[in-house]
Amino acid sequence: MYDLGGGTFDISILNISNGIFEVLSTNGDTYLGGDDLDNAIVDHWIKENKLDQTTEEQKHRQILRLKAEEAKKHLSADSTFESAYEGNKISITKEMFESLIRPILDRTIASCANALKDAGLTKAGIDEVVMVGGSTRVPLVKKMVSDFFGKPINDNVNPDEVVALGAAIQADILAGNTKDILLLDVTPLSLGLETMGGLMDVLLPRNSKIPTRASRQYTTYKDGQSGMKISVFQGERDMVKDNRRLAEFNLTGIPGMPAGLPKVEISFLINADGILVVKAKELRSGIEQSIEVKPQYGLTDEDVERMLLDSMTHAKEDIEIRALTEAKTEAEQLLQTTEKFMQRNFKELTKEEINATSLAMQALQLSLDMNDKNLIQAKTEELNDISRPYAERLMDEAVQKTMKGNKIDQV
Repeated sequence: MYDLGGGTFDISILNISNGIFEVLSTNGDTYLGGDDLDNAIVDHWIKENKLDQTTEEQKHRQILRLKAEEAKKHLSADSTFESAYEGNKISITKEMFESLIRPILDRTIASCANALKDAGLTKAGIDEVVMVGGSTRVPLVKKMVSDFFGKPINDNVNPDEVVALGAAIQADILAGNTKDILLLDVTPLSLGLETMGGLMDVLLPRNSKIPTRASRQYTTYKDGQSGMKISVFQGERDMVKDNRRLAEFNLTGIPGMPAGLPKVEISFLINADGILVVKAKELRSGIEQSIEVKPQYGLTDEDVERMLLDSMTHAKEDIEIRALTEAKTEAEQLLQTTEKFMQRNFKELTKEEINATSLAMQALQLSLDMNDKNLIQAKTEELNDISRPYAERLMDEAVQKTMKGNKIDQV
């Protein structure tokens, strides 16, 4: 569905089968609409007639915009529009109008391409293109959309009434009067959790079908940790600080165990009403906690568009920050693990092993302040290379002590 309204543009790809309307993907531009076509004509007239573009410009624009809308409609059937303003003749040809609006329409076609990509479809996979919004009456709009999808567009439904008609049908469904139609929507933005280092771990990617669910297991970071803070975020950036916080709750009562042993399963469930239920359960003890939240609450189309645009603008920067944060997190965990191991097995290590490990730990600790991913990874590997041999030796010795004196029955 290609929807070019007055102030916004949206493209939705749906799969319709046996009364089930399944939204496969959505895309669009909340800063683009039919008003931009009118403004292109107004800008052309102001420039052509050299009208005052300072104090009087707003006055000119208000009057000329009404004439521009008239011209847009007129040029759908005629080749030239002529009128008068303040004693000046103003006119525009269909050819000029189309040259002015083509760059604007190119942006809608780019959104169509992105929607296809998100849906995992090719143009050949589209059976029908439904046009919505008054500005889709413009012949060039129809032609460009038809050319892009490689098939005639469907403009049999009144483009000004189709949205209201759809809203009425959906209201009837929600009221329980219509039971032979089901609308399956998609999530406009990704949903996930905050993990170590302030990273966003996505459980439900953008454009996931609704209703849907996903779950993932996590564990504790510190020995004896009895609680875990669950922070839910919405957005496309790699760091949670750049996303939208939806909810937060604490899972308490986790049995005291060494770090890494507790198994906490966190599940996301979005029901048909768009309500997100987040549940956290410690699998060994059965302790659980949950919360409900509506991801779309207080979220406008402009918010969604801005968050998507930010994710594309900062993509390279976000990848670099994520890689650095992950390297730091791994290094910090290795430092803690190595320190605990040395404290428990100090008497079993040689002086050379202790000195080499201490120097490698200092070098790794210093690298954390340098904010150099490659350096941190190199120092992490160096510490691993030093500690791995004696860790394996002590493990083998422990196994031998356990097995010593035990008789193995022969078959």
